[in-house]
Amino acid sequence: MNNLSFIPIIIGTDINAYNMTISFHEKYNVNPILVGKQEMGFTSFSTIPERIDIHPDLTEEDRFVVILNELAEKLKGRKKKLVLVGTNDAYVRLIIENAEELKKNYYFNYISEDLMNQLQHKANFYKLCEEYGIDTPTTYFYSCKSEAPFEEELTYPVIIKPSNGIEYYKHPFTGQEKVYRVNSLQEAQEVIAKIKNSGYQDELIIQDYIPGEDTYMWDSVLYLSTQGKTQLVTFGQVVLQEHTATAIGNYTSVLTRYNEEMMKKLQHFLEAAGYVGFANFDMKYDARDGKFKVFEVNIRQGRSSYYVTALGHNMAEYIVDDVIHHQDKALTYINEEYLFTVVPKIVLNNFVEDAQVKADVKRLIKAKKWGNPLFYKKDKSWKRKFYLMLRQFNYYRKYKNNVW
Repeated sequence: MNNLSFIPIIIGTDINAYNMTISFHEKYNVNPILVGKQEMGFTSFSTIPERIDIHPDLTEEDRFVVILNELAEKLKGRKKKLVLVGTNDAYVRLIIENAEELKKNYYFNYISEDLMNQLQHKANFYKLCEEYGIDTPTTYFYSCKSEAPFEEELTYPVIIKPSNGIEYYKHPFTGQEKVYRVNSLQEAQEVIAKIKNSGYQDELIIQDYIPGEDTYMWDSVLYLSTQGKTQLVTFGQVVLQEHTATAIGNYTSVLTRYNEEMMKKLQHFLEAAGYVGFANFDMKYDARDGKFKVFEVNIRQGRSSYYVTALGHNMAEYIVDDVIHHQDKALTYINEEYLFTVVPKIVLNNFVEDAQVKADVKRLIKAKKWGNPLFYKKDKSWKRKFYLMLRQFNYYRKYKNNVW
């Protein structure tokens, strides 16, 4: 039994949950308890969690708090503080919506419900971006409650995606995609009709398609303390993202970069908004006007944010030092090179198009400044290693057969 004053409770069982689990283990040699809706191979075979509690009804509003309070009751005898970490939008939303009740048993750092709704409602978010000098793509909003057809005069191709991802996935349908790229008004109307017929009633985002393959996508991770003070800012260039229709936008490989102007812009935006906790921006570089266009901010660390921990700025440590030890940390702008990847080298060699990025990838691999956190050395599960090897082979097939 460790002599730490806390136990990490991680909500989730996916890649993000695994990355947070090993961040806690690396820093504190602690085995977090995971709580999730379903078993996933990233975590279910792992030897790192103390245990994984599966509750298929976890995201039901009247069950989330009950399940977490029952867990807290079971752990009372250990006399330790419970540090709560969410790993996807639905879990983080439930933590924020039930913050007052959960604070009786748990320690965490998330924004207010009001700010969450402002940032996650894209029309509000883009207005805020405009106020603080953050560029965004040209965007239209279409309500699926509307009887009128979408008839805006646009330059195609355009991107269509749901404004409310949580609601969108509550209405599954054949051919459902995370993001649609359409080439004509007729195609746009067909996609909108399909989504409306599924029962989704929220807004759709219809957005100018910014040209450029995966390496035009960029990523930024920030941490702001419970006092609203920025402690960490990163900037990264996407090497590859997932190419399957249901996973577009999930980055599989990222190179750390440094762009002080953008890092400052994002920092000042979050500080002005009264933000706290981890934030993860998705953006794309628009070569047509030389600007980074922000798509969204995730109100948590992303699944590729592990590069922060890999560079010696452990994500778990930021949370613990803040919510348990109330330590003030100096602001760090990360300016070190690192290649984060969850895909094998053969995929990086064969499917990265940009010559400069490809050269940087090769150089960092040669210099051993790279890593795949899923192959955590202290995870002793052979079953998990076998599962991951199959996944690595599958990745090659996926990139070969899916072009975004």
